[in-house]
Amino acid sequence: MALYAISDLHLSLYKEKPMDIFDPIWLNHNQKLLENWNNIVQENDTVIVNGDLSWGMNITEVLPDLEFIKNLNGRKILIQGNHDFFWNSTSKLNSMYDNMFFLKNNFAIYNDIAICGTRGWLCPGDTRYTPHDNKIYLREIGRLNLSIQSAIKNGYENKILIAMHYPPTNDKFEESEFIKIFKQYNIKQVIYGHLHGVNKYKNSLLGVQDGIKYNLVSSDYLNFKPIKLI
Repeated sequence: MALYAISDLHLSLYKEKPMDIFDPIWLNHNQKLLENWNNIVQENDTVIVNGDLSWGMNITEVLPDLEFIKNLNGRKILIQGNHDFFWNSTSKLNSMYDNMFFLKNNFAIYNDIAICGTRGWLCPGDTRYTPHDNKIYLREIGRLNLSIQSAIKNGYENKILIAMHYPPTNDKFEESEFIKIFKQYNIKQVIYGHLHGVNKYKNSLLGVQDGIKYNLVSSDYLNFKPIKLI
């Protein structure tokens, strides 16, 4: 019963949206993902998928992509990404599938560990950050707190893994409110996606920093192979 992670599936089965126009590594990425996932992940394993699941704009367009994910091996815990515009009612999504849990303002369980998290957002100090981003950033801070506090109330203090879509820092690796929360709650492992391309990989928060292990799990970074966390 292993725990894996992968992010940024960027599926588009309803309406073709070729991803290889951004980077040749994305050529036939659906097939790569299908084969690698099912070769690595067993039915009793769990996979965290850190957002940007689909290019679908609404529930009609996203259904083929969600069915694709559902049919992959294992149980899935899903985080919202910045491109997941279909994600309106979390409760409705959770009622649709028995092997997929949509995580938002709540937490999921893997063995004796609580999976907490939120989408995240650009952090203050980032070169792309604008005053418009501040409201969303603060809202995501609140959602992360809600997720963690919910887990703690249910007895999972000191047994929490954080999953986000955005990296929890700016492009200068400065301490954000997200990182302050990790330290406050003694978080030991954080996974995130969103970043694509060699230059972004090099400018990523990786490895152990202040006792917290950070993993980038974007699918192209992982060559479309889920990475084992536990």
